[in-house]
Amino acid sequence: MAKPNAAAGPRCAGCGIAVQAENKGALGYVPKAALERSPLVCQRCFRMKHYNEASSVTPDQGEFLRLLNGVGGTDSLVVHIVDIYDFEGSLIGGLQRFVGANPVVLVVNKIDLLPPGINPNRIRNWVQQRAKEEGLRTVEVLLVSAKRGTGFERLAETLESHRRGRDVYIVGATNVGKSSLVNRLISDYSDLDAEVTVSSYPGTTLDLIHIPLDDEASVIDTPGIVYDTRLTERVPKAYLDMIVPNKPVKPATYQLDAEQTLYFGALARFDFVEGAHQSFTCYVSPSLTIHRTKLARADALYADHAGELLQPPTKEDLASMPPLTKHRFRIKPGEEVDLYISGLGWIRANGKSGAIVDVHAPKGVKTIMRPALI
Repeated sequence: MAKPNAAAGPRCAGCGIAVQAENKGALGYVPKAALERSPLVCQRCFRMKHYNEASSVTPDQGEFLRLLNGVGGTDSLVVHIVDIYDFEGSLIGGLQRFVGANPVVLVVNKIDLLPPGINPNRIRNWVQQRAKEEGLRTVEVLLVSAKRGTGFERLAETLESHRRGRDVYIVGATNVGKSSLVNRLISDYSDLDAEVTVSSYPGTTLDLIHIPLDDEASVIDTPGIVYDTRLTERVPKAYLDMIVPNKPVKPATYQLDAEQTLYFGALARFDFVEGAHQSFTCYVSPSLTIHRTKLARADALYADHAGELLQPPTKEDLASMPPLTKHRFRIKPGEEVDLYISGLGWIRANGKSGAIVDVHAPKGVKTIMRPALI
């Protein structure tokens, strides 16, 4: 079967989209004077790379799913990249349906964000169990940091072992580090004189990007699936660098009595509703300020200070976001769990006596209780 999207015609080396010089407001625009440049890069990718600008041109999600569906009709190795900091938010639901019988290597990126000293075997076992619960069958689980290059030699060995001369499809949600990983493959294994565009903004890769591995096979970077159940898809793009950490997270532990509240800017809220005095550890970006208050005063604090004392976001940007919605969780005595907010982080319950807690997050953002990661 032909590879998906093997259509002829010039394409952007950064995002994979077909280039055009007619419509400046459409995807793939390249000024006519730049059409002969090599490598050919669209204006969107150029401005992302050199000016860190977000684009007002957004990709079509239906097209993303169409391209991903095409992988199931190939004979290839599938590498699914997830973000350890946002594991449940970045795992592609129903991936087996998309990839068919092709083997899947699960690559867990951004392990550099975890606090130092964490046992990697514990993380790997946790990932394997969570993936199994989500119905994902994998031939191997690898822990890597595309940013630091950690685990990359093992990844290269694993790809060579499992691909057996076949193409390698890189799949994942937006902003899990797919393009960073592909660029390392380009620099180490390909003569291609180009780089895939890397950006902190969702939806950077727009179409399939083929990077030759040898005369017969390629690494193929696919567009990221956009999940609006992640907080990172709901906030204005200017706040992404504040919400997503770029260095190891420093756990912040709070000793709380029942009827106390923690605010994470104006983005989320944690209420310790009922239970004995105990500690809760927050794993969130150090750029976020955590405010503690009494539960009885929490609503008034938000009404009076959201977007000012409690930020991000600002009051103006807060008006464009969904309202906070309450999720109640009952923690059993002795249960080791995280209260997880997709795209923001999680709160680890450390007590052994049980508790009732409420987690408030913007409506539609995935908020769950899960087995403790750390």
